[in-house]
Amino acid sequence: MQFAACPMPIVDHKAIVLGHGSGGRLSHQLMQNVIWPAFQNEILSTRHDGAVIPTEKGRMAFTTDSYVIHPIFFPGGDIGELAVNGTVNDLAMCGAQPKYLSASLIIEEGLSMEDLWRIVCSMRDAAAAAGVMLVTGDTKVVDRGKADRIFINTAGMGIVPDGIEIDPCRAAPGDAIILSGPIASHGISIMSVREGLEFESPIESDTAALNGLVRTMMTASPNIHVMRDPTRGGVASALNEIAETSQHGILIREESIPIRSEVQGACEVLGLDPLYVANEGCLLAFVCPADTEPVLAAMKSHPLGRESAIIGEVVENDPGIVVMRTRIGGNRIVDMLSGEQLPRIC
Repeated sequence: MQFAACPMPIVDHKAIVLGHGSGGRLSHQLMQNVIWPAFQNEILSTRHDGAVIPTEKGRMAFTTDSYVIHPIFFPGGDIGELAVNGTVNDLAMCGAQPKYLSASLIIEEGLSMEDLWRIVCSMRDAAAAAGVMLVTGDTKVVDRGKADRIFINTAGMGIVPDGIEIDPCRAAPGDAIILSGPIASHGISIMSVREGLEFESPIESDTAALNGLVRTMMTASPNIHVMRDPTRGGVASALNEIAETSQHGILIREESIPIRSEVQGACEVLGLDPLYVANEGCLLAFVCPADTEPVLAAMKSHPLGRESAIIGEVVENDPGIVVMRTRIGGNRIVDMLSGEQLPRIC
């Protein structure tokens, strides 16, 4: 068999740096210049959180992810719970009903059996809470010093109901942008452990499975245009990806973005912009004007959406650009994160 020539693409870096895993500009360039050209096809080109695949009996959503978080235990969760919730959420952002997961554990020699059991039980409990089954997997052990205690790779499958068309390309001028809850809690909880910081009020990760919230939203309206969970790179990177894919402008209002006061204070102390800090339990939804109020009301009726807020809208001007109206009335371009604020965050 002969294969087509595969010339090396033009890249800005000769080697991978931590910023390539940030979820920001370098991650985007890595995908755009290296990954997508190598594997280009019509399913991959949607640039969704997962792949929506047609089958003889309907549509299936499929996703995969890897979790390399440091530390593996953090306020509000651990790497096992995070791996299950994150995979469930990627499926839910496609409008799918998550059904089955796989998990592969890459374990460093020396990890205590107690810690492994704690992680496995956490995965079991998270899967049960999300209503999914972990049905297959693999385990590998590597030499001491060749990993950071444990890495987890997951894959997930779900069913996309008829009539659901969640796609970044569907963002349209006039769409309201709804955020389901306060931002930046996950990233700051991780940072507090890494740096040994103590705050007056404990800051816990927001890690949660969002499929129940999504199901409630789609009951209110099956015509939600776009959904995205703003994990690596935060709300700013997620909005930029959607703006670029849809080629529409996005306007958000700083005063409308929910954030807990203790998280805002911690960001100020650490010199971090909360728009770029990772989240693991909130979502962005793009909804047409006629459906905005029913969807928002449905979100507020769910425990994970009680603090939902409309933070902006899709606009016709400034295609591909995200602009924020600041509290003092000025406009600021919200670009993709250029480097790496918080490495190894998920």
